[in-house]
Amino acid sequence: MNAKAFYALSYGVYIVSTWDAGSPTGCVANSAIQVTSSPATVLVSINKNNYTNKCIASCGHFALSVLHQGSDPALIGAFGFRSGKDVKKFEGVPYSVRDKLPVIDDACAYICCRVIDRMETATHTVFLGEAIGADTLQNGAPMTYAYYHSVLKGKTAKNAPTYQAEAPAAEGKWVCSVCGHVYEGDVLFEQLPESWVCPVCGQPRRVFQKQ
Repeated sequence: MNAKAFYALSYGVYIVSTWDAGSPTGCVANSAIQVTSSPATVLVSINKNNYTNKCIASCGHFALSVLHQGSDPALIGAFGFRSGKDVKKFEGVPYSVRDKLPVIDDACAYICCRVIDRMETATHTVFLGEAIGADTLQNGAPMTYAYYHSVLKGKTAKNAPTYQAEAPAAEGKWVCSVCGHVYEGDVLFEQLPESWVCPVCGQPRRVFQKQ
């Protein structure tokens, strides 16, 4: 089986958020689809190892923030490569409470849902939610999974349903220890300013390691 065939499926890039005992939390997801239009229902697939999975199950609600092509890539690093068990992911991230759920401001649309059903797979929980509110926010084309990989050169977190192991970076390359991004810029890595950050996860230069 050629696993690359799955790359032909269309995906977006979303931040799925909910409440953790009154504090906002969430994670990046790329598997979310509308199931029905009336009533409007949406499903999302969340890895069982993600802290957000437990929080959605406990809260019974989730919000889907649709990232756009101009969204700050650091959002993906903050929500996709760190655990809500260890850090407060919303700290320093502008958000609003909409339909009683935390929604990222830097998104082109959002959908808030009440969980009405769930399906368990070996590694993921598929939550089915009935929409209780939705609206468009900023202008901009939604960020697709293909755009994230081909333009932003982003990497996939291991807990993502579409994760596929990639070949290790060639020797001599500088690799982000957080998200796995390989630096391939024209400027020598050693000559980058201290203010430079990973374009995928927003982490500082010091987290890069030479392979």
